[in-house]
Amino acid sequence: MLPRRSLRNKISEGNATNASSNSVQIEEHTESKLSANKGNSKRKIEVENKRISKDSKKQKLADQKSQKAKNGAEGSLKDDCSQDDGELLDEKWRNAKSIYEFSARDIYGKEVSMDTFKGHVCILVNVASKCGHTKSNYEQFVELYNKYSEDKGLRILAFPCNQFGKQEPGDSNKIQEFMKKRNVEFNIFEKIEVNGKNAHPMWKFMKSKIAGPKGDKIDWNFTKFIVDKEGNVVERHKSSVKPLQMIDILQKYW
Repeated sequence: MLPRRSLRNKISEGNATNASSNSVQIEEHTESKLSANKGNSKRKIEVENKRISKDSKKQKLADQKSQKAKNGAEGSLKDDCSQDDGELLDEKWRNAKSIYEFSARDIYGKEVSMDTFKGHVCILVNVASKCGHTKSNYEQFVELYNKYSEDKGLRILAFPCNQFGKQEPGDSNKIQEFMKKRNVEFNIFEKIEVNGKNAHPMWKFMKSKIAGPKGDKIDWNFTKFIVDKEGNVVERHKSSVKPLQMIDILQKYW
């Protein structure tokens, strides 16, 4: 049997050992808990970053959709404005009283108001350089102009057009070269369209005043309109009518 002192020492040693063991277990548990907390925090951060990234992508897509919608609205507005402008131009030629309310660019690109020709009898004609009517019409127009431009104030306004058999394919420079070879001194304008929605407004106006074989439409090259000294459209003649055949008709308006 152990003495009391030795027994107390044994108990003390046992308690110390248990305390040490408990301390180690507590430290291990604490470290484990801290490690778990760190792992949880890391996962939380990763989840949050993913959420932020996802939200950012959603916002980016929303911004892109918003911009597309805005661009679409702006484009629609521009189209509406263009349509309104076109309608206004249509109204202008529909409501015009004479050719003097129009203008056109000449073969050199200069804008020419038709009121320049106030007080003159005018022939307005759509021309082409490669048509079967080209030679006879140009020769007779030159003769007619040389004979009556000074004496009677006759003005001839020629508008190149490529809508009939593509017989006026050249640009303004080519057309100028052609005119010089033909000794043309009367007014030549830039190439235009005389039929369809892109037709020059003045030609829409003239066609609406006097119909031809195909109604309002111009049927071929060298269709001729006579305009009196007040700018009124008074005559329309088809391609087969030659310029010199128009002298008797022109005399009614001189």
